Amino acid sequence: MPEKQIKSKTRVRDKGEVFTNKREVNAMLDLVKQETERIDSRFLEPACGNGNFLIEILKRKLDVVKSRYKKSQWEFEKNGLIAVMSAYGVDIMQDNVIECVERLYSYFKDFYKNCFKTKIKYDYLKIVKFVLTKNILCGDALSMKTGDGKPLVFVEWSFVKGNLVQRRDFKYEQLISQDEKNSQQSIFGEFVDKPIKTYPLTHYLNLMEETND
Repeated sequence: MPEKQIKSKTRVRDKGEVFTNKREVNAMLDLVKQETERIDSRFLEPACGNGNFLIEILKRKLDVVKSRYKKSQWEFEKNGLIAVMSAYGVDIMQDNVIECVERLYSYFKDFYKNCFKTKIKYDYLKIVKFVLTKNILCGDALSMKTGDGKPLVFVEWSFVKGNLVQRRDFKYEQLISQDEKNSQQSIFGEFVDKPIKTYPLTHYLNLMEETND
């Protein structure tokens, strides 16, 4: 059965919403194949829809995580979380954002359970879901604002000391303006202006309690 590329004609007319099919997605990702297979390489999809690009990127990264770290659950969990932390998306439609988060989470959860069977850590899966809700945002990538007019804010997650994670928040407009000045396409980096908020170093399993807002 062919993939659906539209949800409704009304959405196509009003929002220009058309989903890229899997074959085209993978053909485009193959152009940057090396980056899609680098676990910590960050990707931002400014019109992510329900996640057609992000799900394929996550699949590729998790295949690499599994091939390298399946024998160590801790290493798998750390690097699997890094793969999730590196996926960012924006969409103007709230239902797409919800579907994208659920789609990425469901794939990750099933992949993780398949690898570790009876050793599943459900607290860890809650952190994966939490990170996705911070990385996949509802808003307009052109105006760089949410539906209620607030600035879009993205989280930079970085493992810095073993199990400890540094969270820093940046306005989307900071990232875009700095990219243009430096002719770079990456999200975050040394050149980005000061974050609007920096959180204390936190064990990755405590991210929900220590950095939620």
